Amino acid sequence: MRPLFGFLAGLLFGVGLVVAGMSDPAKILNFLDVFGSWDPSLAFVMGGAALTTFVGYRLVLSRRERPFLLAVFQIPTRQDIDRDLVLGAAIFGIGWGIGGYCPGPAWTGLTLGAPGTLVFLPAMLAGMAIATILRDRRTRSVAEHGGISSGRSGG
Repeated sequence: MRPLFGFLAGLLFGVGLVVAGMSDPAKILNFLDVFGSWDPSLAFVMGGAALTTFVGYRLVLSRRERPFLLAVFQIPTRQDIDRDLVLGAAIFGIGWGIGGYCPGPAWTGLTLGAPGTLVFLPAMLAGMAIATILRDRRTRSVAEHGGISSGRSGG
């Protein structure tokens, strides 16, 4: 049942991205071009998403003891800002600014036949694999030396 609901949620998200025009990298790059052909529509999409999330969390968490498909809600508890978070955010932002894609719109762009996704998605997946390998290597090294890891893999 979880895979079906996961698929439906992803499908709804993807359709929303396409309808909002966020699968078009030119729209994203125009948003970032503040002194040129600036397009503020991404700000409205992000604002709508933030508002929906804010209201949705409050409604669901105030009315349910647990989610429909899991034993407990999985809500992040960490609030610290560390080197890995800042570095990851910077890499994400640079990639987003260069390519005009972030992961969700890149996948929807692939299904729409957007040629830029044929370069962006493999590069993104390679970056994710490298990050996983480096994190696992660091975790093993810390465990072997009895130290404390500063990585974000904890909860």
